[in-house]
Amino acid sequence: MKRMLALLATCATALGLTTLAVPQAVAATGCKVDYTVTSQWAGGFQAGVKITNLGDPVSNWTLKFTLPDAGQKLTQGWNATWSQSGSTVSATNLDWNRTLATGGSTDLGFTGTFTGSNPKPSAFTLNGVACTGDIGGEDPTDPGDSTPVGTNGQLHVCGVNLCNQYNRPIQLRGMSTHGIQWFSKCYNNASLDALAKDWKSDLLRIAMYVQEQGYETDPAGFTSRVNSYVDMAEARGMYALIDFHTLTPGDPNYNLDRAKTFFASVAARNAAKKNVIYEIANEPNGVSWTAIKNYAEQVIPVIRAADPDAVIIVGTRGWSSLGVSDGSNETEVINNPVNATNIMYAFHFYAASHKDNYRAAVSRAASKLPLFVTEFGTVTATGGGTFDRTSTTAWLDLLDQLKISYANWTYSDANESSAAFKPGTCNGTDYSSSAVLTDSGALLKSRISTPDSFPTS
Repeated sequence: MKRMLALLATCATALGLTTLAVPQAVAATGCKVDYTVTSQWAGGFQAGVKITNLGDPVSNWTLKFTLPDAGQKLTQGWNATWSQSGSTVSATNLDWNRTLATGGSTDLGFTGTFTGSNPKPSAFTLNGVACTGDIGGEDPTDPGDSTPVGTNGQLHVCGVNLCNQYNRPIQLRGMSTHGIQWFSKCYNNASLDALAKDWKSDLLRIAMYVQEQGYETDPAGFTSRVNSYVDMAEARGMYALIDFHTLTPGDPNYNLDRAKTFFASVAARNAAKKNVIYEIANEPNGVSWTAIKNYAEQVIPVIRAADPDAVIIVGTRGWSSLGVSDGSNETEVINNPVNATNIMYAFHFYAASHKDNYRAAVSRAASKLPLFVTEFGTVTATGGGTFDRTSTTAWLDLLDQLKISYANWTYSDANESSAAFKPGTCNGTDYSSSAVLTDSGALLKSRISTPDSFPTS
């Protein structure tokens, strides 16, 4: 429903990255590395590596460490350029994360294989300076963890509800990114720490546009970027909603082959995680429900082949309005549901444009269909216009009442009234104070940050 706006200036300059005169300058206090094995299987593993600079500002960095067992081999990595020579692994910055301020940090990750044991790496160095901090790490899905993922574990659909590992209905409340091709500067350690800790968000929706300068221009690069955001959400105990953001053209079948390729990759890579939800077509438009259903029934088996347990969300007709925006209603889905299990149906609304008749459709459908509001705005369907507090509050009250999960558009500083932040916010480090929040952001933060009270028995 939100439409593409003429977007911005350059991403690189917005990041505020500059090359320092002495790029290798690191104080003697060095650095800290947090190393976490996020999943392990027969002969393979995935690890997260968080670097924190404890010295002077660093630019153009290289992290090195030693894999102690001869059978340990690097297979691939993300958020850095990775290589292995003998037992030494090197990770060199990319352009967007080349600068580490004093106290600054960045999250990397890699997958590897092993033939014997799989001990933790040793001898971490950043630009040749030893990292003497802790190389341990907590498992964000440990049962003792009080984060959303730690509490609820692997989710599934039960009846018309999203349910947790205790088979109890829950509601997730969170935020959606804007297009990650334009607003990557908004998704960093500081912003995601704020989302998890200050906003107390349960989930991050990762909006990966397929067209509009998105996935089709660099499939491998965008897949890697999505995976890195999944890891960043996991490290903070949040669910990650992977959004295959189809918008123009509106028929998802146009991107069927791309969808199969993308979801085969991300499902295989993230199958062991408990925090991943898949949204296979953002906003089908100008297309019949039958065509959308046919698309879903071809893409879902691709995901299930690698990840049989994750929840999958199917877009609906009329920009995911259950057909209401096309003059139809929820009965077309109720009478002809997708032939698959453990799925939900997407509903989108923009509060200033979509009011009582849309809320009535959701109220009727909620007793027969598992619904997930994967995107909504507090403004008009353009993504801009007047902030409508009254209609937004009515919507959120209804979703709370029905235990329908939601993600708000958007956790960004886009120059549009649907954005949570004022323009320029993502050039700084404050993502929570009233000084940087728009009216929309202030309302959503106040709603999301209230206690979840997830049932555990």
